[in-house]
Order: sequence, then structure tokens, then C-alpha cells
Amino acid sequence: MAEGYGYKAGVVIVAAGSGRRMGGGLPKQFRMLGGLPVLARTINLFAQAVPGIDIAVVLAADRMDFWHDFAARFDVARHKCVAGGEERFHSVSRGLAALSPAVDIVAVHDAVRPLATPELIRRTFECAAADGAAVPVICPADSCRTLLDDGASAPADRSRLRLVQTPQTFRADILRTAYEQPYAPEFTDDASLVERLGIRISLCEGERTNMKLTEPADFILAEAVIASRHGDDADNL
Repeated sequence: MAEGYGYKAGVVIVAAGSGRRMGGGLPKQFRMLGGLPVLARTINLFAQAVPGIDIAVVLAADRMDFWHDFAARFDVARHKCVAGGEERFHSVSRGLAALSPAVDIVAVHDAVRPLATPELIRRTFECAAADGAAVPVICPADSCRTLLDDGASAPADRSRLRLVQTPQTFRADILRTAYEQPYAPEFTDDASLVERLGIRISLCEGERTNMKLTEPADFILAEAVIASRHGDDADNL
């Protein structure tokens, strides 16, 4: 049982990507950010947000030994590792199978979103516990256009659009059932699998700083966010 909660919590952290858009030889989940590897920072975030949470990290099979040796150099919360599959669908399925059968509420999170706050994580768990399926979203800050079949474009009503983040969080029985479905390319995230079961997805408030580290410039922004948060902590001492 997660400490202080009425359920057993679990999280699948997906870290099997190659990070081609970032460039360089080392995948972005292993790069340093604020004195810790990105993946270590994400693991520790969930351990802090929900004490007692069961953590499964999905890695590329050829990076398992590397991570074991690398993580030993840092203070990283307890977690288990599992080799990923051909597609994200298969990787999450394997991570889900690695969690304790006692888990009641499970989140799926991108390893390269290390800046989510504990409050956001707890918010998605509480929403999933109440409604069954919860996804954090933010409103687009920019104007949006829709591409048309003839190559032209048309303005989109951004008030009706939401940008989806992780962690996407679900009752474990719902997510396990969703992953019993055969893989299909249109399953772009966990919510799309759950919706195929006819289950409504509840939207909860995300955070603009919960960015996915994709481009080199993202690391500059992430370092600034971390420095700002540390400054806030010092001001409150």
C-alpha cells in the first residue's frame, strides 16, 4: 500500500527510446540534468511523490547492463528493470507485467519528462482512483492550424484543443485489460488503448514545465527550471 493512500500505486517508466532527434551517442534518458541522469531524476520523482510506489523501468535490451552500472554511481530510488519490445505498446505491456499484481492504480510516464511535480503526479493518481482513467493536459499557447487534404490549411479553434502529457494514470485492472488487445498502429498512447474499451478518459490539469526532453535546447530550459525550483526552496528555508 502506498503510504498514506487507500491504494497500492505503481508506475511504468518508459526509457527504451534511442533519442535520435537529440543527436549524440548517448540516449537522452541517460544524459545528465542537474547533477543526475534524466532517468534517475524521473525515478526519484515518483518515489518522492508517492512513497511506497512500485517502479518498473523499461529499457532497451542492450542498455540494461549499462544502466545497472551507471545507476550504481548515484542515489537512485529502488526500481526494477525490464527489457522493452519492438514498439512502445510492447514495452509498456512488459513493464506492466513486471509490476506487483497488488497494484491498484498504475501510471505510465515518459522517462524524459523529469520535471513533473509531485503535485501533478498525485493529482493524476487521485483522478484515476475516482474516475478510472486520467490524463494530464495543457491548453495550447499558440494559434493552431489544421492541414487539409489539398495541401492548404485552416485555423483550428485552440479553445477546444488540449496538449497531452504523462503520467497517464489508470485503475490497474482497466490498463491490464487494455493491453490484452492486439497491437494496432493507431494506439499512440495508453489513453487510446483504454478508449477502445469504451472507457471515458478524464482530463486533469497538467503543467507547462512538464516538458518532454526532445531537442538539445530542451536541456537548457530544463536546467533553468531546476535552478529556479532550487532557488524557491532556498527562499523558503
